[in-house]
Amino acid sequence: MNDRQLNQEQLRLHQQRNGEVDWNLWGPYLSERAWGTVREDYSPGGTAWEYFDHDQARSRAYRWNEDGLGGISDEKQHLCFALGLWNGEDPILKERAFGLTGNQGNRGEDVKEYYFYTDATPSHSWLRYLYKYPQAAYPYSRLVEENRHRDRLDPPFNLLDSGVFENNRYWDVSVIYAKAEADQIHIRITIHNHAEQSTLLHLLPQLWFRNDWSWGEEAARPEIKKHDTTATANWSVQATHQELGEYHLYGEQQAELLFTENETNTQKHWGVAPRTPYVKDAFHRVVVDGEQSAVNPQQQGTKFAAWYRLELPAGESRNIDLVLSRQPLAEPFAETERIIAMRRGEADVFYDEMLPEGGPEDHRIMRQALAGMIWGKQFFHFDVYRWLHGDQHQPPDSRKLGRNNQWRHLRAADILSMPDTWEYPWFAAWDLAFHCVALALVDVEFAKQQIEVLLGENYLHPNGQIPAYEWSFSDVNPPVHAWGALKVYRAERIQLGRGDKNYLQRVFHKLLLNYAWWINRKDKHGQNLFEGGFLGLDNISVYDRSRPLPPGYTLKQADATGWMAMFALNMTVMALELAIDEPDYENIAIQCYEQFLAIAKAISGGDEHGPSLWDMEAGFFKDLLITPYGNYHRVDVYSWVGLIPMFATEVVDKRLLENVPRFREMLKVHKKGLFQGSYVCACPDWENDQGEHLLALVDHSMLPRILSRLLNEDEFLSTYGIRSLSKLHEHYRDLGELPGIGHIGIHYAPGESESHLFGGNSNWRGPVWIPTNYALIQAIEKFHRFLGDGFKYEVPALSDESLTLRDIATLISERLVNLYRRDGEERVPALRRDSPFQTEEAWRDLSLFYEYFHAETGQGLGAAHQTGWTGLLANLVMRRYRKDIPVFLGEDESVG
Repeated sequence: MNDRQLNQEQLRLHQQRNGEVDWNLWGPYLSERAWGTVREDYSPGGTAWEYFDHDQARSRAYRWNEDGLGGISDEKQHLCFALGLWNGEDPILKERAFGLTGNQGNRGEDVKEYYFYTDATPSHSWLRYLYKYPQAAYPYSRLVEENRHRDRLDPPFNLLDSGVFENNRYWDVSVIYAKAEADQIHIRITIHNHAEQSTLLHLLPQLWFRNDWSWGEEAARPEIKKHDTTATANWSVQATHQELGEYHLYGEQQAELLFTENETNTQKHWGVAPRTPYVKDAFHRVVVDGEQSAVNPQQQGTKFAAWYRLELPAGESRNIDLVLSRQPLAEPFAETERIIAMRRGEADVFYDEMLPEGGPEDHRIMRQALAGMIWGKQFFHFDVYRWLHGDQHQPPDSRKLGRNNQWRHLRAADILSMPDTWEYPWFAAWDLAFHCVALALVDVEFAKQQIEVLLGENYLHPNGQIPAYEWSFSDVNPPVHAWGALKVYRAERIQLGRGDKNYLQRVFHKLLLNYAWWINRKDKHGQNLFEGGFLGLDNISVYDRSRPLPPGYTLKQADATGWMAMFALNMTVMALELAIDEPDYENIAIQCYEQFLAIAKAISGGDEHGPSLWDMEAGFFKDLLITPYGNYHRVDVYSWVGLIPMFATEVVDKRLLENVPRFREMLKVHKKGLFQGSYVCACPDWENDQGEHLLALVDHSMLPRILSRLLNEDEFLSTYGIRSLSKLHEHYRDLGELPGIGHIGIHYAPGESESHLFGGNSNWRGPVWIPTNYALIQAIEKFHRFLGDGFKYEVPALSDESLTLRDIATLISERLVNLYRRDGEERVPALRRDSPFQTEEAWRDLSLFYEYFHAETGQGLGAAHQTGWTGLLANLVMRRYRKDIPVFLGEDESVG
């Protein structure tokens, strides 16, 4: 692919990859929330939500990150830009999103706002954000009180339920960021009044520096000050930072300029006179309280706002134009219209070329899903050692032994792909692996960087553990990082015609450390059967697997063991890929495959450590509880726990086997799956017509039995994908006594869990989750690749129509995408049936990408804006149309 074949957005990515232009210097790195995070929690007991809450955020300086409405920042978050709004009725100036804390109701931590990431290009040359701002007083107290009185059987009380959007009494506040250069950004804020009467809106675009000078780091204090205006600008300010340099912000329309410091109002919080009379909440005090003395009359500080009072007639719109530029500009707005039109057109070309045959609805789904992924790139800043020991004041000694104290080496100041910019403004390790699969569609270089960052010395524990997430880095997430790394490698090979072997080699070496950690730490009895704790889907079980079992009891987990078998195969294939050029990697390929066979033997029960996790009578994998006396009890549950072993599936071809004669011989030694005297897995010596080998826990004889449950609508197959728990459990299923645990049972709940077993916000029983559905589709397509069109299965849900495995993968994939397609009633299943999203013109093309979905209705549940792994919808949409490109198909791109 040469430069002349690249569209303009692809050219920018090419320039970024080659170090020619740093288009990533500025991006959507500013979270919607920084309050209530672990980073900002300095409480003795680790009560993050309460220690630094929403009310404090407007007057208390953050230590680690900043937040704002629809904002951007530079990649080190020195300088930030975002919106401030006031409707004349609210008790506070709106500078950040509001939501409830985790202790304020079931699913209470959802954001209680309506904002949308409507468009984005991966270079951030074009970003578009929309916020719907009510004209009535925002119901802060009512949202808290209503949700406090609701239990897990009640739906959450959201902003639409409050009536503040009735009679269209709201504004659409839209922000466009269009880059003329990597360090010159044209900003257009458009206000549209949907009400039937004229309204007054106070708009305050804000520019400020993250406070890095108040924490004992001896950082020089930056400065923002009024600057001389130009012929075409009504006002301008200059922002100067020791490391970032000098930036200029220009405004085309007249505004009142306000200056203060990004410093804590210590008088308000602790009764101590502040170092300066001009503090963080100054703009609120001026605009809402009329306190003119709150701002600096010298027109300088570290925080700035331009105050616009916009009177908008009914149904009309108004534009406010700004330019942020490193270089001073004589005529900053001369090119604004051209730049905005050009970047919008280039974004259209970029996405149209990705999906040339797609219809308008699928284009919308794909583009908004990817926009959410791009806006989810956030600045994450956390030095655990410094956090534990404090900055200005010595914390109590108990703090040093508190949360994450075993992760003192973790020092983060990076752009990371986060699950959500509000509820989860922190990385989550297994989420990120899925994110990279979606991000690789548009920016494979960034996806590679994301895979590598958690394997770097600032994150990976010296013992090899990958940090899970901020609330507890030591929690155990499914080992999917190698799977994600391999997917990204294959994506680049398809897109560029070559794979980055240096990248693969770097991540492989680091993943060996994590692989060894799993083998040594999570197989405590050395039986090749693994345990996890929080493994993403553990709450489908009949008890909390994060809690220790009684002494002497052991749980043989089908899902943990399945994940590890997948990890072993991922490492095997990586080593084979590297051995093409460097034969020495054959040794480690053999070692990893031997480990896979040992896991396969253990899961099949082919040794003295107990029976198979495969329930021969049921045709399904299930957990086993082993008592201190050696007796075993099968946990009789049909859930993802028993489907995950299917993920341990790889296909290798002659290309991978050409340079590894000992590995080829090893496949013959284990003919028909024979390993240490037992038949343990699919036959590695069996070749298909293309000379390919299938390496898998599940073979062609087991697959139909699993499919019989998977494709039955009375069991796993929902109208909207694969359920987390079989509908067999629809009526409470009494499972009797489980030794060491007590009386157990399980009940299918298609949405929020009705069980209190796993806390106030349990949600793992029966919903549809995109990431595991996606991984399942991947596995089914690998089986199809090996078995071919000759292997068909009669699908119960389709009146026993025979389908190939690829058709079955398509069946599941299309049902997932249908969550966001309009159905026969012209409604989008994922969005509330009684909401304006279904019918009103100003809402109906907008989507909320939920955390998971009701298995019967398809309605989105959990975090409303968590594009995160739900962004895999983009891959599934691409799959429908781009059958010419394997990375979009989702099948095993490593072969052929």
